[in-house]
Amino acid sequence: MELSREQWSELRKNTPLTLTADELEELRGVDDPIDLTEVTDIYLPLARLLNLHFTGSKQRSSVLRAFLGKSERRVPYVLGLAGSVAVGKSTTARLLHTLLARWPEHPHVELVTTDSFLYPNAVLESKKIMHRKGFPESYDRRALVRFVAAVKAGTAEVCAPVYSHLEYDIVPGAAQVVKSPDILILEGLNVLQPAPPTSLAVNDYFDFSIYVDAKVEDIRSWYVERFHKLRRTAFEDPKSYFRHIAAMSYDEATKFAVNVWRDINERNLVENIAPTRGRADLVLKKGADHSVQKVLLRQS
Repeated sequence: MELSREQWSELRKNTPLTLTADELEELRGVDDPIDLTEVTDIYLPLARLLNLHFTGSKQRSSVLRAFLGKSERRVPYVLGLAGSVAVGKSTTARLLHTLLARWPEHPHVELVTTDSFLYPNAVLESKKIMHRKGFPESYDRRALVRFVAAVKAGTAEVCAPVYSHLEYDIVPGAAQVVKSPDILILEGLNVLQPAPPTSLAVNDYFDFSIYVDAKVEDIRSWYVERFHKLRRTAFEDPKSYFRHIAAMSYDEATKFAVNVWRDINERNLVENIAPTRGRADLVLKKGADHSVQKVLLRQS
């Protein structure tokens, strides 16, 4: 079902705006121009839909447990969020995390990114796939599936590794502890990727999934713009894996960013990420100015 921005925004109903401009500034990604109008028109209706879906999911779980004669147990609701590098999915994930946590029905919301399940650089180098970091084979898929399965099963505490974007690697010994959430948001490039035969995919545990979409040429432009912003900020940190890029000229950095996009990110998008779009329950389609222009919603 395709809904225009105007049609979608009307579905907000009486959902209150619980976010301030200052809070949005903290949630905004690098070079992401999202504003409170976008939150009101797009993300409040989405938060309302997810809240209704969460409530329905709880009711279905209660019915099944009553049928089986089992005592009531809280089953975490798992929300998957997919999309390309630089499309704005991380901002969307952080925004939904904040909005959903302010609904009285589900105050405990956790956000985990699949970057935490990338193999450490040493492993990628030993496998000779460092140049394919972000492609499906660069993730410890089994560990990711085990993690989500444990959360869904109601395990009191489940640990995920921690990834440092500054150091471009898994942080040795660090862990993100997820403690019995009402909602788990799992954000990443390939969360809608199908599993190999006879195996389970991580999206088999999803209650709802979202794909953030845009034209390839627009995402390419956003990627290069973000790259230059990082070159002037995070890349200047002595601990940054990309600190050598900070010393490049504007033209050198642009050429480098375009090559990385073409050889890695666009290939991954076209070959692996975009083909999973049809598996999502909802697609947010962005225009060239980053704003969501239409919403595609699966009706069954």
